[in-house]
Amino acid sequence: MTPTPARPMPEPSEPSGGQTNPLQDFDLAGFLPYRLAAAAARTSRAFADRYREEFGISIPEWRVLAHLHHAGPVSVRDIEARADMEKSKVSRAASRLERAGYISKAVNDTDKRLLELQLTESGRELMRQLLPVAIQFQAEMVERLGPAAERLDAALGVLLAPGPGGRKE
Repeated sequence: MTPTPARPMPEPSEPSGGQTNPLQDFDLAGFLPYRLAAAAARTSRAFADRYREEFGISIPEWRVLAHLHHAGPVSVRDIEARADMEKSKVSRAASRLERAGYISKAVNDTDKRLLELQLTESGRELMRQLLPVAIQFQAEMVERLGPAAERLDAALGVLLAPGPGGRKE
């Protein structure tokens, strides 16, 4: 599949009277938030196809495992905030991973209302197998993007940084 070329921001046309008509000129395919969401969803699905087939886990399960591998023992609330997932998805993924033996749950020592999740030895072993797949997938993406990879990474850093209207972690 060939990548969609970058689109310049459309210039609004001017109906009679010299005023622009943004409703008439709106192009969803050129709308940056839509393009970002579509690219993220497509990329996530492509990566998910690899680990689902080989390891039998879902996108939410991957995200919980990856977050626990990176951050260590944390609450569902922390994963929800940092992985940008709904609490119910995190909870369901955590329950499936616990049943599979990849994570354990315990009451948080400082806040008894929170459950703390952590990888089990089986979960750590799964991550030892999964991470090379993730690293290879990223390398393929960087190769496909070529010189644009560095610029994309910088742009994503800007968009993901806390700022006006953005959530702080």
